[in-house]
Amino acid sequence: MMPFPGGVENIANGTLIFSVLLAVFYGMIVHRAPSLRRTIVKTGSVALLVLLAWLQGGPPLLIAALALSAVGDACLAQEGETPFLAGLASFLCAHVAYVALFWAKGGGIAEILSEPSRIVIAMALVAAVALILSRLWPALEAAMRLPVLLYCVAILAMGISSLSELGATVVLGAVLFMASDAILAAGRFLVPADDPRHAWMQPLVWVLYYAAQLLLTLSFIVA
Repeated sequence: MMPFPGGVENIANGTLIFSVLLAVFYGMIVHRAPSLRRTIVKTGSVALLVLLAWLQGGPPLLIAALALSAVGDACLAQEGETPFLAGLASFLCAHVAYVALFWAKGGGIAEILSEPSRIVIAMALVAAVALILSRLWPALEAAMRLPVLLYCVAILAMGISSLSELGATVVLGAVLFMASDAILAAGRFLVPADDPRHAWMQPLVWVLYYAAQLLLTLSFIVA
């Protein structure tokens, strides 16, 4: 069953299908060396979600968050510290856009504080980010500490703001995004380059990340 009426003939459904196919294909080539094709496939999967959100009249902040994420994907598809920092900056801005979107569409901090379950989840997210940061901090070079700290604050704000009466799929999407970033950070800063764990960490990062973006996109454009 397609999420939009009209079946596969609907351009929105077709765009979604091509996005998923590109995401699956990237998962199959995630271990390959950086190349133009690999960059296009990785970036294209989320870029098509940008198109989908635009076609369905999605919120501008959603479109901005997805577009910034696609730019971050293009950067992280390359090797080296400069593309990594550029990707980090792009995703930080994407998280800020998501925070603004969640606050605009949700019930705000009062809604989060109104239910004990949401408070517990928010506290769990704070604890998880604090634990991850405590593990990363000794392994970070001095120049990387401030960017990583700012990123952690941004993604924590995104996770907490998702609790503001937006629905379970938004919360799940935010949590998957956080999990993806946590594994990515561990792989880059804590796990040696020749460690066999990279064989499963890279695909898992991608699966969690794309699932998060897909859930967040559909949450705001499917009636």
